[in-house]
Amino acid sequence: MICVTKMNPITTLSKSLSRFCTTYSSKCATITTHYSVVKRDSDSRWKGIDMNRISDESDVVIVGGGPAGLSAAIKLKQLCQQNGKDLRVCLVEKGPYIGAHTLSGAVIKTSALEELFPNWKEMKAPVFQKVTKESFVFYTENRRIPMPMLPGIPLSNKGNYIVRLGHLVRWLGEMAEELGVEIYPGYAAAEVLYDDSGNVCGIATNDVGIAKDGSPKPNFERGMELHSKFTIFAEGCRGHLTKMISKKFDLRKNADVMTFGIGLKELWALDPSKHRSGYVEHGIGWPLKYDHYGGTFLYHLDDNGQPLCSLGIVVALDYKNTYLNPYQELQRFKTHPAVCRHLEGGKRLGYGARALNEGGFQSIPKFIFPGGCLIGCTAGFLNPAALKGVHLSMKSGILAAEALFQEIFKEKSFQKNGILLEEYEKKVKNSHIWRDLKSVRNIRPSFRSKLGLYGGLLYSGLVYMFGRGLEPWTFSYKCEFSLTYSFCTADCQMLKPSKECRKIIYPTPDDVVTFDLLSSVALTGTNHNHDQPAHLTLLNDDVPQRINLPIYDGPESRFCPAGVYEYVESGNGKRLQINAQNCIHCKTCDIKDPTQNINWVTPEGGGGPAYDGIIVLTKAKGTIVLLCKYFWAMNLFGQNRQMAAHLSNIIKQYAHSGTSPLGPHTPTLEVKISKAIIALSVPLIAYFGYQSYKIETEHKNHPRPEFIEYDHLYGHRSMKRLPYGDGLRTWFHNPYYNALPGIGYETEDPYLEKMKKEGKTPEKH
Repeated sequence: MICVTKMNPITTLSKSLSRFCTTYSSKCATITTHYSVVKRDSDSRWKGIDMNRISDESDVVIVGGGPAGLSAAIKLKQLCQQNGKDLRVCLVEKGPYIGAHTLSGAVIKTSALEELFPNWKEMKAPVFQKVTKESFVFYTENRRIPMPMLPGIPLSNKGNYIVRLGHLVRWLGEMAEELGVEIYPGYAAAEVLYDDSGNVCGIATNDVGIAKDGSPKPNFERGMELHSKFTIFAEGCRGHLTKMISKKFDLRKNADVMTFGIGLKELWALDPSKHRSGYVEHGIGWPLKYDHYGGTFLYHLDDNGQPLCSLGIVVALDYKNTYLNPYQELQRFKTHPAVCRHLEGGKRLGYGARALNEGGFQSIPKFIFPGGCLIGCTAGFLNPAALKGVHLSMKSGILAAEALFQEIFKEKSFQKNGILLEEYEKKVKNSHIWRDLKSVRNIRPSFRSKLGLYGGLLYSGLVYMFGRGLEPWTFSYKCEFSLTYSFCTADCQMLKPSKECRKIIYPTPDDVVTFDLLSSVALTGTNHNHDQPAHLTLLNDDVPQRINLPIYDGPESRFCPAGVYEYVESGNGKRLQINAQNCIHCKTCDIKDPTQNINWVTPEGGGGPAYDGIIVLTKAKGTIVLLCKYFWAMNLFGQNRQMAAHLSNIIKQYAHSGTSPLGPHTPTLEVKISKAIIALSVPLIAYFGYQSYKIETEHKNHPRPEFIEYDHLYGHRSMKRLPYGDGLRTWFHNPYYNALPGIGYETEDPYLEKMKKEGKTPEKH
């Protein structure tokens, strides 16, 4: 029996969960097969499998190829050039290419970009659209009420730029490569490595070649260990490894609980007559209720002459009504007359979603620990009042690089791991990052009062405008104020049982302005290898049926913005089905699940969304998703044997009845497209094989160069420079690459030496 208190049932449920999180009920179908939950030691299918890892050494490893991680990498290499030093800097990114997991359409300050590249305009950085006009409005169901934009308020965007952030991130990736940063996209950091003293000493990538049922496939290969003197974690909001580190080093000991929001965004091509280049609008009020924090945004920008609009909604994840659906709130927002007029005659191009930190100053954890540090959004450096974090993330990466460069060349630090980067902490606390976040520290928690929206606006308007954050008090997220403030705790604990909530009726999609969820997910370009364990793991497979469904009416099916969680009928009632291939890596489930039974872990590298990675064209009888960039997003060599299967799975994923970009489910069309893709792969394989033969012939009797530019082979800039480490070659899981003796030093490669001792040759391999 589970006790439920009046305050919040989850208070008791979360404490009781540990009683049944270690065993599985025979009445519940197995859902989780991932090795992070189901251990392989006792599984006979893994007996005799080689579990040794290949390792390599680097001076600095950076996890995450977003604005923060790339800024840190660039600054480190710039400092090396300026001081005549050299550091090996490796950056790993789980997306198939740099920028794949970055949502486009953001307003940014360029201060950090100017610090990295003072002449960024002459360098043709993709930052073109300056803010020309801005508005702050209050929405009711049928009205749009302009509100005063007072000088100096956090939402002011004077001098800022509207950018497609994915494009800016890709440009930063190119700049980092030119400086000598080694970038490895498509490889997810799945594990933190520690030395004998408990200091962080690197990361390990995830294992590949595991079947959906958790068994090893013939091509199973362990992930690679990448050791380093210092590891910088730039995973973004709710980082998978950051959670592990926070627990090990108790980084949140003196911090308030972090509260989160989910941002959902669409990109539209507008009718030129409706376009207002450089216009920025932020809104509050409808479609959200007065007791719920959130807001809307609408940005107009030109992209190579194309009139675009990025619009969306941010929904705080401390909402209480279990029937609230963030995706549907976005669709409802677009039905407002003042919003709909922007979209008339336009066409939707993209969709995406991502969780973001809203806790601010009082929720920032300790962000340094022996052997590593946190930067960017993974450390909580986002201004929730201004809805901006890109410049803060980039600045934190710059400060971390400066502090590390000073420390790593000290004699006591150069030959050992476990550097505690105290100078980085000092630099952050003396920078505008700390000042900005501290000045708005009370705005977000003020909206958690029982007065809700109106209380927050009153506080923000009076206290902030006159005090500018200098008030001597700081509101907490972990205290209960009996008269004014409701109980403030983790977002997952705020959800009320379904019997205490009123159902919310959302409009039916019209396929003109509003759309169903599956057609939106198709626009994200998301894809995962279907034959792998679901990376949305459950600590206990029973919990959804025993708790989430009967008490909360299955909130997973609503708070997920990609249709990953679905309750389907089975012989014993409804059961949870996880459609992991739909996941767009937003991390909302990891945050909002009321029992904290869901743990998001990394899938095989290269999976997830591919924002800006697809082109959508309208035909007379429907829309066909052209996977024109997918070939170049993949590590083409070494995956040709799986390429057709991958692409066929994408076609199948989009072939949903009635709502698919392909229109109604038509097996004949699907088969034709799949066959065409397979046929296309044959000449590609032949072409790359011929190029490989040419390289082998050209370099057979010549000294090996320091590196070979082989993006003509792989079609991918980020794989352009390959170092000669002990095993980075095999990190690519690439039999074709290993067959090229023209690349690398054969005689110095222990992997090839081992093959020769076993009587094998690269050609046979």
